[in-house]
Amino acid sequence: MRKLYHHWLSPFSRKVRILLKEKGLDFQLEVEKTWERREDFLALNPAGLVPVLVEHDGHVLAESQAICEYLDEVYPNKLLIGFDPATRAETRRLVSWWDLKFGREVSEPLVFEKVMRRFLGQGHPESAVIRIAHQNMKVHFDYIAWLTERRTWLAGDDFSLADIAAAAHISCLDYLGDILWEDHPATHDWYARVKSRPSMRPLLADHIPGLPPPRHYADLDF
Repeated sequence: MRKLYHHWLSPFSRKVRILLKEKGLDFQLEVEKTWERREDFLALNPAGLVPVLVEHDGHVLAESQAICEYLDEVYPNKLLIGFDPATRAETRRLVSWWDLKFGREVSEPLVFEKVMRRFLGQGHPESAVIRIAHQNMKVHFDYIAWLTERRTWLAGDDFSLADIAAAAHISCLDYLGDILWEDHPATHDWYARVKSRPSMRPLLADHIPGLPPPRHYADLDF
Protein backbone atom coordinates (compact mmCIF):
# COMPACT_ATOMS: atom_id res chain seq x y z
CA MET A 1 0.00 0.00 0.00
CA ARG A 2 1.15 3.55 -0.67
CA LYS A 3 2.45 5.35 2.41
CA LEU A 4 2.21 9.02 3.31
CA TYR A 5 4.72 10.41 5.78
CA HIS A 6 3.01 13.31 7.51
CA HIS A 7 2.64 15.34 10.66
CA TRP A 8 -0.75 16.09 12.22
CA LEU A 9 -0.47 19.89 12.08
CA SER A 10 1.34 20.15 8.76
CA PRO A 11 -1.15 21.83 6.41
CA PHE A 12 0.87 20.53 3.48
CA SER A 13 0.40 16.96 4.71
CA ARG A 14 -3.31 17.61 5.24
CA LYS A 15 -3.58 18.96 1.71
CA VAL A 16 -2.30 15.66 0.29
CA ARG A 17 -4.45 13.61 2.65
CA ILE A 18 -7.62 15.38 1.48
CA LEU A 19 -6.70 15.05 -2.19
CA LEU A 20 -5.98 11.32 -1.82
CA LYS A 21 -9.39 10.82 -0.22
CA GLU A 22 -11.13 12.92 -2.87
CA LYS A 23 -9.66 10.58 -5.50
CA GLY A 24 -10.61 7.45 -3.55
CA LEU A 25 -7.00 6.28 -3.18
CA ASP A 26 -6.02 4.05 -0.28
CA PHE A 27 -2.95 4.95 1.76
CA GLN A 28 -1.28 4.34 5.08
CA LEU A 29 -0.28 7.22 7.34
CA GLU A 30 3.11 7.35 9.00
CA VAL A 31 3.73 10.16 11.50
CA GLU A 32 7.16 11.70 10.95
CA LYS A 33 8.75 13.92 13.60
CA THR A 34 10.87 15.90 11.17
CA TRP A 35 12.88 17.60 13.93
CA GLU A 36 14.43 14.21 14.80
CA ARG A 37 16.15 14.16 11.36
CA ARG A 38 15.92 10.38 10.94
CA GLU A 39 18.41 9.05 8.41
CA ASP A 40 15.86 6.73 6.79
CA PHE A 41 13.48 9.64 6.25
CA LEU A 42 16.22 11.94 4.96
CA ALA A 43 17.05 9.25 2.41
CA LEU A 44 13.48 9.66 1.10
CA ASN A 45 13.54 13.46 1.17
CA PRO A 46 16.87 15.18 1.82
CA ALA A 47 14.97 18.39 2.59
CA GLY A 48 13.69 16.66 5.72
CA LEU A 49 10.13 17.90 5.26
CA VAL A 50 6.70 16.30 5.11
CA PRO A 51 4.70 15.26 3.22
CA VAL A 52 6.45 12.41 1.43
CA LEU A 53 4.41 9.90 -0.56
CA VAL A 54 5.77 6.45 -1.38
CA GLU A 55 3.74 4.82 -4.13
CA HIS A 56 2.95 1.09 -4.46
CA ASP A 57 5.96 0.54 -6.71
CA GLY A 58 8.34 2.35 -4.34
CA HIS A 59 8.34 5.62 -6.30
CA VAL A 60 8.99 8.48 -3.85
CA LEU A 61 7.43 11.92 -4.18
CA ALA A 62 8.08 14.93 -1.96
CA GLU A 63 6.66 18.48 -1.62
CA SER A 64 2.90 18.83 -1.42
CA GLN A 65 2.27 20.61 -4.71
CA ALA A 66 4.47 18.21 -6.66
CA ILE A 67 2.58 15.30 -5.07
CA CYS A 68 -0.82 16.82 -5.84
CA GLU A 69 0.10 17.61 -9.46
CA TYR A 70 1.39 14.04 -9.90
CA LEU A 71 -1.76 12.49 -8.43
CA ASP A 72 -4.04 14.68 -10.55
CA GLU A 73 -2.23 13.54 -13.71
CA VAL A 74 -1.83 9.86 -12.86
CA TYR A 75 -5.32 9.41 -11.39
CA PRO A 76 -7.53 11.66 -13.56
CA ASN A 77 -10.82 10.09 -12.42
CA LYS A 78 -11.53 13.35 -10.59
CA LEU A 79 -9.56 16.37 -11.73
CA LEU A 80 -8.91 18.82 -8.91
CA ILE A 81 -6.63 21.36 -10.59
CA GLY A 82 -9.07 22.30 -13.33
CA PHE A 83 -10.52 21.34 -16.70
CA ASP A 84 -9.10 24.19 -18.79
CA PRO A 85 -5.94 26.34 -18.77
CA ALA A 86 -7.59 29.42 -17.24
CA THR A 87 -9.09 27.44 -14.35
CA ARG A 88 -5.85 25.58 -13.75
CA ALA A 89 -3.96 28.88 -13.61
CA GLU A 90 -6.43 30.33 -11.11
CA THR A 91 -6.36 27.18 -8.99
CA ARG A 92 -2.56 27.21 -8.87
CA ARG A 93 -2.56 30.93 -8.02
CA LEU A 94 -4.84 30.35 -5.03
CA VAL A 95 -2.95 27.27 -3.88
CA SER A 96 0.18 29.42 -3.85
CA TRP A 97 -1.74 32.09 -1.94
CA TRP A 98 -2.60 29.66 0.86
CA ASP A 99 0.60 27.65 0.92
CA LEU A 100 2.97 30.63 0.71
CA LYS A 101 1.22 33.84 1.77
CA PHE A 102 -1.28 32.48 4.31
CA GLY A 103 1.28 29.96 5.53
CA ARG A 104 3.93 32.62 6.09
CA GLU A 105 1.59 35.20 7.61
CA VAL A 106 -0.81 33.05 9.63
CA SER A 107 -0.64 29.27 9.92
CA GLU A 108 3.12 28.75 10.25
CA PRO A 109 3.66 31.33 13.02
CA LEU A 110 0.59 30.17 14.96
CA VAL A 111 1.45 26.47 14.77
CA PHE A 112 5.07 27.18 15.66
CA GLU A 113 4.32 29.47 18.58
CA LYS A 114 1.46 27.45 20.05
CA VAL A 115 2.73 23.89 19.43
CA MET A 116 6.22 23.50 18.00
CA ARG A 117 7.99 25.67 20.55
CA ARG A 118 6.93 23.20 23.21
CA PHE A 119 8.00 20.16 21.19
CA LEU A 120 11.39 21.75 20.48
CA GLY A 121 11.95 23.06 24.00
CA GLN A 122 12.25 26.68 22.82
CA GLY A 123 10.42 28.39 25.66
CA HIS A 124 7.11 30.21 25.82
CA PRO A 125 5.06 31.47 22.85
CA GLU A 126 5.69 35.01 21.64
CA SER A 127 2.40 36.83 22.22
CA ALA A 128 3.28 39.58 19.72
CA VAL A 129 3.75 37.02 16.94
CA ILE A 130 0.40 35.40 17.77
CA ARG A 131 -1.35 38.77 17.80
CA ILE A 132 0.01 39.74 14.38
CA ALA A 133 -0.95 36.35 12.91
CA HIS A 134 -4.51 36.79 14.17
CA GLN A 135 -4.67 40.23 12.56
CA ASN A 136 -3.41 38.79 9.29
CA MET A 137 -5.98 36.00 9.48
CA LYS A 138 -8.82 38.52 9.22
CA VAL A 139 -7.49 39.83 5.89
CA HIS A 140 -7.32 36.34 4.43
CA PHE A 141 -10.76 35.38 5.70
CA ASP A 142 -12.15 38.56 4.17
CA TYR A 143 -10.65 37.40 0.88
CA ILE A 144 -12.49 34.07 1.16
CA ALA A 145 -15.70 36.05 1.73
CA TRP A 146 -14.97 38.16 -1.37
CA LEU A 147 -14.30 35.07 -3.51
CA THR A 148 -17.34 33.12 -2.33
CA GLU A 149 -19.64 36.06 -3.04
CA ARG A 150 -18.64 35.73 -6.69
CA ARG A 151 -17.99 32.00 -7.13
CA THR A 152 -19.41 28.67 -6.02
CA TRP A 153 -15.98 27.56 -4.79
CA LEU A 154 -12.73 29.48 -4.37
CA ALA A 155 -11.37 29.00 -7.88
CA GLY A 156 -14.67 28.83 -9.75
CA ASP A 157 -17.68 26.57 -10.20
CA ASP A 158 -15.99 23.35 -9.08
CA PHE A 159 -14.43 22.18 -5.83
CA SER A 160 -10.68 22.17 -6.43
CA LEU A 161 -7.22 22.02 -4.98
CA ALA A 162 -7.63 25.70 -4.07
CA ASP A 163 -10.36 24.75 -1.60
CA ILE A 164 -8.32 21.80 -0.37
CA ALA A 165 -5.22 23.93 0.29
CA ALA A 166 -7.21 26.60 2.13
CA ALA A 167 -9.09 24.02 4.20
CA ALA A 168 -5.85 22.23 5.08
CA HIS A 169 -4.37 25.38 6.60
CA ILE A 170 -7.60 26.48 8.28
CA SER A 171 -8.22 23.03 9.77
CA CYS A 172 -4.88 23.24 11.59
CA LEU A 173 -5.87 26.56 13.16
CA ASP A 174 -9.34 25.25 13.98
CA TYR A 175 -7.70 22.30 15.76
CA LEU A 176 -5.87 24.83 17.93
CA GLY A 177 -9.11 26.74 18.60
CA ASP A 178 -7.68 29.91 17.07
CA ILE A 179 -10.65 30.93 14.92
CA LEU A 180 -13.57 33.03 16.17
CA TRP A 181 -16.03 31.72 13.61
CA GLU A 182 -18.79 34.15 14.57
CA ASP A 183 -16.59 36.98 13.26
CA HIS A 184 -16.30 35.36 9.82
CA PRO A 185 -19.74 34.13 8.67
CA ALA A 186 -18.91 33.82 4.96
CA THR A 187 -15.71 31.87 5.64
CA HIS A 188 -17.64 29.76 8.15
CA ASP A 189 -20.23 28.85 5.51
CA TRP A 190 -17.59 27.95 2.93
CA TYR A 191 -15.60 25.88 5.46
CA ALA A 192 -18.79 24.12 6.63
CA ARG A 193 -19.32 22.94 3.05
CA VAL A 194 -15.75 21.66 2.83
CA LYS A 195 -15.92 20.14 6.29
CA SER A 196 -18.98 18.09 5.35
CA ARG A 197 -17.15 16.31 2.52
CA PRO A 198 -16.20 12.66 3.20
CA SER A 199 -12.56 13.48 2.40
CA MET A 200 -12.40 15.63 5.55
CA ARG A 201 -13.60 12.97 7.99
CA PRO A 202 -10.17 11.44 8.72
CA LEU A 203 -8.78 14.90 9.55
CA LEU A 204 -11.70 15.62 11.87
CA ALA A 205 -10.90 12.38 13.69
CA ASP A 206 -7.30 13.44 14.38
CA HIS A 207 -6.36 13.53 18.04
CA ILE A 208 -2.82 14.61 18.82
CA PRO A 209 -1.49 13.01 22.03
CA GLY A 210 -1.46 15.62 24.78
CA LEU A 211 -3.18 18.22 22.59
CA PRO A 212 -6.90 17.51 22.16
CA PRO A 213 -8.92 19.69 19.77
CA PRO A 214 -11.76 21.95 20.91
CA ARG A 215 -15.22 20.38 21.07
CA HIS A 216 -16.45 22.01 17.86
CA TYR A 217 -13.52 20.77 15.75
CA ALA A 218 -15.22 17.59 14.52
CA ASP A 219 -18.76 19.02 14.65
CA LEU A 220 -20.29 19.55 11.20
CA ASP A 221 -22.82 21.96 12.72
CA PHE A 222 -20.19 24.07 14.45
